[in-house]
This record gives sequence, C-alpha cells and structure tokens, in this order.
Amino acid sequence: MVARPLRPETAPPQLPRIVGGFSTVLADPPWRFANRTGKVAPEHRRLDRYSTMPLEAIKALPVSKTLAVNAHLYLWVPNALLPDGLEVMSAWGFRYVSNIVWAKRRIDGGPDGRGVGFYFRNVTELLLFGVRGSMRTLAPGRSQVNMIETRKREHSRKPDEQYDLIESCSPGAYLELFARHKRAGWTVWGDESSDDVVPRGLVHKGYEGGPILPPLLPNEHIDLGRAEVLGERLRTMYLAGQSVRQLAEETGYSIQRVRALLQAAGTSMRPRGRAPVPELDLFHVLE
Repeated sequence: MVARPLRPETAPPQLPRIVGGFSTVLADPPWRFANRTGKVAPEHRRLDRYSTMPLEAIKALPVSKTLAVNAHLYLWVPNALLPDGLEVMSAWGFRYVSNIVWAKRRIDGGPDGRGVGFYFRNVTELLLFGVRGSMRTLAPGRSQVNMIETRKREHSRKPDEQYDLIESCSPGAYLELFARHKRAGWTVWGDESSDDVVPRGLVHKGYEGGPILPPLLPNEHIDLGRAEVLGERLRTMYLAGQSVRQLAEETGYSIQRVRALLQAAGTSMRPRGRAPVPELDLFHVLE
C-alpha cells in the first residue's frame, strides 16, 4: 500500500522586526531526520506531532536581518544533528562558543532512559550558545552552570526553566523562533505560537513534567505525613490517566509501594481488569 504524503510544506511567514534588532534569540527548529518516513518521525501521519523543515530551509531564514549588532543565540539541536546545528548557527550570523546540556530526569531524579537513539539511549539534549559581534553574558551568567536537570514534558517541548536562565544571562529584546507558547516579554514566531492554536504535540500522550520525587529504598520507612505528600503527587498523575505500572516505571518505586501511596492519599482506584488482590496492609508497605 502506498503511504499518504506527509503534511504539505508551506513558505514560512516573515520574521518579526524591531527597531535596533533583537539582542537574544531562542530557537527550537523543527529538524528533519533522514528517516522522516519512519514511524518515529515527528511529522509521520501516525503521530503528526509537528511539521519539519529541511536543513537548507532553516539555514535560509533571514535571522541575521532581525538582530542587533551584538546578540546571543540559544539553539536547540538533537545530539544526532549537532553538525546541522553548527551550520545553522553560522548561517544565521553567530559563532559557536558553548552549550547548555538538558539532562532529562525521571521523577526519582535518575536519567530518563525512554529517549530514542540508534546507538545510545539519549537522555540529554543540547542548547547551543552562540554570539554575534562581541557581547558577554550578564553578571548572573558568570555563575550559571551549563546544565538544566528537569523532567520531560510533551513531545519536543523544552523545559520552561530555559526562560529564566536566558533572561538572567542575556539582555532583551527577546525573540523566540518556532515558538509553541507565548511568553510575557518575548516576541514569538511560529505556526503554533498563537493563543487560538493547540500545539499538535499536546494531543499525543506525553509527560506532564512537574517536580522530581525523591528516590526510596525498597524497605525504606516513610512516616504517614510524608506518605500523604508523595501520594498526592502520584494521585495527580494517576487521575490524569497514568497507570500504576507507568507510575512505578517513572518513579522507580515498586508497584506495591505506588498502590500504598495512592491509598494513603485517598485515591479511588480504577478497575485493573483482573481478579482483585487482597487489600494491602498500608503501613506495612510504607515501611
């Protein structure tokens, strides 16, 4: 059977301009992988997460015409496409000077090993940092470590912590390219940045982000107050649709522990589709 064509490509709209130009640009281009017809390709009809662009089209965007004489660029790039990211940075008028690593964490703080990769399981993503002209980072940047450690969210969505980091280290005016959400104090450009557009990736099952829960040893004692706090966080995720097994995989807690914590938070459990198990001894499991 012949596969239907992917979403048709359209010419990108004009980039925004301001008097004096933008001093800081954040960009998360819709990179196109070589296997774009494969089932994990972002624009594959099975997923339709977002449209992608070929490398030459990304490079051809007239970003340099929107910039101040001196400017910073923060450019997201997948590990496999690092050479492409450096090409784009150069084409837009920046020179590469450093990078920030996004370490994707599970809810227990460990590396989230559910990323993709043909050679290694990717648990990091790179935010390349480039400079146009001559401009150092602001004073807070001199003590800012080049790592962000947070949980993953919806497919392709980058950590919100990036904005505070960028705003503290680089001056405005700020421009976000390929934006999918508005942000106060920023000019945004992208086909999903309008308030009346729901990003296509949001309709697909993904991660909701949120706080990282502490790791627990298999037989670690938990007092009732702490159990209720952990249970409330798990309850929110459970009511949002995650199963007990998924919560166990994400937290590193045992299935029995997850069930006990959910009970501690007064969670009404969904039917499991098989014969019920004997009621758990809550305090025995918590200990």
